[in-house]
Amino acid sequence: MEPIQTTVASPVRILITGAAGNIGYSLAFMISQGRMFGPSIQVILHLFDLPQMEDTLKGVQMELTDGAFELLKGVVITSDPAEGFRDIDYAVLCGAKPRLQGMERKDLLTANAKIFKEQGKYLDTYAKKTVKILVVGNPANTNALILSKNSPSIHKENFTALTRLDHNRALAQLSEKLKIESRNIRNITIWGNHSNTQYPDADYAIVENHKAGRFLGTMPVKSLVADDNWVQEEFIRTVQQRGSAVIAARKLSSAASAANAICDHMRDWILGTSEVFFIKFFLKNIYKKIGFVFIFIVFGFNNLKHF
Repeated sequence: MEPIQTTVASPVRILITGAAGNIGYSLAFMISQGRMFGPSIQVILHLFDLPQMEDTLKGVQMELTDGAFELLKGVVITSDPAEGFRDIDYAVLCGAKPRLQGMERKDLLTANAKIFKEQGKYLDTYAKKTVKILVVGNPANTNALILSKNSPSIHKENFTALTRLDHNRALAQLSEKLKIESRNIRNITIWGNHSNTQYPDADYAIVENHKAGRFLGTMPVKSLVADDNWVQEEFIRTVQQRGSAVIAARKLSSAASAANAICDHMRDWILGTSEVFFIKFFLKNIYKKIGFVFIFIVFGFNNLKHF
């Protein structure tokens, strides 16, 4: 009997900027394990950072090699935009001036505006015109707008920014409060920017597969919490200030949880979800007479995305 012939798609090229940093380091291994696009999509990682970080990138490359990841088909390490951004399918832009203890996101604006203006030009010049982009470096909303304005040949719907970390934080708080699996919680909403002014909204959140006596079904989260003061005070405050709390504890900003949220964001954006979710958030660009960036709800259903 002849062996069955299978067709394997070409590996996708994924750029990580700031790849020598904490988020980039964690993310590279998660992608190589299939956490972003599943167990059948092969990847080539483009690890991009400043010239002085190239030795660190070499160490990351060695560790990735030592991981013997079946899905990882190549690693490009570089500080040259022509090499790092060329022909990429996806870009995760972590490279930015980091937020340190005591800093607000507005303090990052001036320095990061220059970085994302340059990276927008790199995308416009070297990347595939179909490239899908996720901005992680803060202030992510503003950086996404700057990036898109400097990449005029790439469709504006291809630019998103990371709000999924806030969404996951909100899920985790409710899961812990109710002592249930987070996967059973739906319809959490995050309004506003990725900052301490955001508004985590549980008004429409539900718990699926809730069992109480002979009842098995769907219940509103707020009914199960039964504590409006907690929902309006502690829950909101904890999610808003979680990033600062992590920095205070670790003396570094969130890394592994951010990398996990990046994988969640990209997987649901690109592959869709197996059922309707009310709670997929991306930052999109609306261009009329002016550029405007905001967060809104995205539905995913059977690999179709509905904005």
